[in-house]
Amino acid sequence: MVRGFTGPTLKKSQFQDRRGISAWLSLYAAAAGSLGAAIMSSFTYHMLREEEEFISLWVVSIFSGIKWLCGIFHFFVTKRPCVNPPISKSHALSIFKFPHAVGGLVGAFLSSATTMCLFTGGVLYLVGQLCYDPRSLLCFWLMYFIFPLFSLPLLQPLQHFIKANAVKMQLMGFFLSLITSGYGFFFGGSVWKQHHVLLFAAVQSTSAGLLHAFGRVLLMDCSPAGKEGAFSAWFSWTKALGTCAGFAVASAIPGNVSTSFGLSFITAVCGVLVLIFGNISDSGGAKAAGHVRHDSEEGGSPVQGLDAAATAYEMQESAQ
Repeated sequence: MVRGFTGPTLKKSQFQDRRGISAWLSLYAAAAGSLGAAIMSSFTYHMLREEEEFISLWVVSIFSGIKWLCGIFHFFVTKRPCVNPPISKSHALSIFKFPHAVGGLVGAFLSSATTMCLFTGGVLYLVGQLCYDPRSLLCFWLMYFIFPLFSLPLLQPLQHFIKANAVKMQLMGFFLSLITSGYGFFFGGSVWKQHHVLLFAAVQSTSAGLLHAFGRVLLMDCSPAGKEGAFSAWFSWTKALGTCAGFAVASAIPGNVSTSFGLSFITAVCGVLVLIFGNISDSGGAKAAGHVRHDSEEGGSPVQGLDAAATAYEMQESAQ
């Protein structure tokens, strides 16, 4: 989709256009996913009010699978007229030839572990220590899943204004997780008020959306043409492993919310260190993947308007 907007190869001065388009697509996709999660949480709450709770959970699982199948249905019905070249045996492992992509995978694992540990630890604290009833828990879930519908699209103009890349936006997400985990660790022994819980849900859901959306942007920028599927598979499995790790850690210590929040704080710090000192960048990854070439080289983007924008950019730079 990004190449459809920008073309296969960009000049260095045109990369800002790709950055804005990929961020726009990923942020709105994450916001749409949060709407689906809110619908499923409401459906889960409705089904658990039935007498047969075990059967109700099976119904929820079946509908979750149907929703997942609907999401990938386009893969089976899309017609591809071009003949794809044969795939080599090393195609699935080609991601390890791109250091920026590997660094993005490490960041994706740490971000998933952090957000899931915070979410699971917070839910167990609300149910176990604060004795939240199902209706109050539903309000927390809806706040957590619906708030990104508004916060994530509003962050796209902010990113454009401060000219932040995918790594910096991920750092913003990690810093928000540091705030919520530090807050939960410090006030773990206190009784949280309703407005504290809703504020926690709003901030942490925005953090989770940022980390997911821009983690995907970073990996796609590092994916060479024709290998996006293999890179996306690694991204999905890495996030799934991080989610399982965060859930296992938080659920293993349900009575001690300070411990789960403290571990989330540590993983968030590790994520920040990896992104800062790992020499990871979207522009460097895109250049290594063949998406970007120097301005002096021939063959910029064939998409109408981008070459004119690049010329204006070069004139502005020379004037400065």
